[in-house]
Amino acid sequence: MTHERMSPWGLAALIVAGSLVAASYTSAQDKERPPDGKPSEARKAGLPPPYNVVDGFYVDPVTMNGFRAWRAAACDRCHGASQQGLVGPSLIVSFQTLSKEDFKKTVTEGRLDKGMPSFKTSKMVMDNLEGLYAYLKGRSVGEITQYRVRELKDKGKNDSESPPAH
Repeated sequence: MTHERMSPWGLAALIVAGSLVAASYTSAQDKERPPDGKPSEARKAGLPPPYNVVDGFYVDPVTMNGFRAWRAAACDRCHGASQQGLVGPSLIVSFQTLSKEDFKKTVTEGRLDKGMPSFKTSKMVMDNLEGLYAYLKGRSVGEITQYRVRELKDKGKNDSESPPAH
C-alpha cells in the first residue's frame, strides 16, 4: 500500500477540523442518542438484536470480535473512539438509518470519494464483519453504552474493577 505525504497546510487543516469536532463532541453526543430512551424501532417490531449485551458493556463473543476488528483497523482515527465522528461521519448517527447491506458494501468497497478506504483485504475486518456491524449497531441504538466493551464470559471476574470509561 502506498502512502502520499500530506502537505503541512493540509495537515494543519485536518488538525483544526478534528479539534473543532472533538470540542463539540459533548453536545453532539446528546443529540445522537434517542431522546426518549425508548426501545429502537427494531425492538418495537420484535426483531432480535444482532448482539447480546449485559450492563451496557458486556457483549457476546461475536460482538467482542467486532470491537477487536474496530480497534485493529483503527477506525477510530476517522470516526472517533466513541464513534462520534471526526473527519469521518458519526457512526452513532449513521447507523440509525444505515442498512446492514449498505454497511457491508461500504466496508468492503469503501467510499473512496469521501476518504473511506476499502477493507476487503483486511482479514481481521472481513472475518468479523457481522460482529463489527453488531458492535456499531449496539452503540448506535444506545444498548452498548460504552465504547470499550468486555466479553460476557468475563462478567463477575474482577467485580471490584470499575466499568470501562465511556
